Amino acid sequence: MNTTIYDVAREAGVSMATVSRVVNGNPNVKPTTRKKVLEAIERLGYRPNAVARGLASKRTTTVGVIIPDISSIFFSELARGIEDIATMYKYNIILCNSDQNKDKEIHLINTLLEKQVDGIVFMGGEITEEHAEQFKRSPVPIVLAATLDSEKSFPSVNIDYTKAAEDVIQFLIDKGHERIGMLSGSLEDPINGYQKFAGYRNALEKNNIEFDEDLIVIGDYSYDSGIEAMDSFVEVEKKPTAIFASNDEMALGVIHGIQDKGLHVPEDYEVVGFDNTRLATMVRPTLSTVVQPLYDIGAVSMRLLTKLMNKEDVSESTVTLPHRIESRDSTK
Repeated sequence: MNTTIYDVAREAGVSMATVSRVVNGNPNVKPTTRKKVLEAIERLGYRPNAVARGLASKRTTTVGVIIPDISSIFFSELARGIEDIATMYKYNIILCNSDQNKDKEIHLINTLLEKQVDGIVFMGGEITEEHAEQFKRSPVPIVLAATLDSEKSFPSVNIDYTKAAEDVIQFLIDKGHERIGMLSGSLEDPINGYQKFAGYRNALEKNNIEFDEDLIVIGDYSYDSGIEAMDSFVEVEKKPTAIFASNDEMALGVIHGIQDKGLHVPEDYEVVGFDNTRLATMVRPTLSTVVQPLYDIGAVSMRLLTKLMNKEDVSESTVTLPHRIESRDSTK
């Protein structure tokens, strides 16, 4: 049977209230009594019941983190930032994988709330009305990380994805390219699709370059879709001379798809990705890409959540972090 606080109190010859004060770090305990209680805890192997303590204090020092794909390098770097700040502020993490499935996301939110978490960091795709209703009803704070809320109704941490994509296309235009292919995510995806596509269009318009829908290929964010995209790009009558992929994994597929056809990067095609994950330096040639500060997005999201959970003053709950382009060997 599990050792209880009653067992510790009996072993140490003190009241349960005294054991509770020792466990919770209350300074109002005599040093000799504290030592006696701690020795009893050690002998009995007692572990405080976090759920019971949470019910008593109305805090469990636990936060839920909902991630679309735990195996993704993108999300793992974000999660590391969350974890480090959570540890710094002495919070435990419950990590959940949602597969970016709306029904599963809603279920996980409710499950975490049932577990009495003190707050939630949410990463997902489109924030639907159903999501918004769940967030509004939540008794604890929820912060969106690398996830857009078009109404800006909820605390969030992102970069300016439209401006970042616009900067990429301008970067390529400044190198003399006018035929620039884009491997986009679904345009229903508010970040990897719509926002980045909008940046692509903005840059073309500012430079009086005609938009050609033949230069747009929709992928599924995977390496394989990058390889398959090259089958489409080489069939275009007026082929692109540069390709922008909306994430690094697809960009790697594009590079290898080019090489599989006996062509070369950057001599035949220049390629730029997005996110600056570790993949960018693993491929040859190394990948030019948008540096999205993934670790910082996670860290800032968790810090913002700690402020909200502790009811601290928050001057800005919608945080936009800076981005930049890292030029490597996939561009000239």
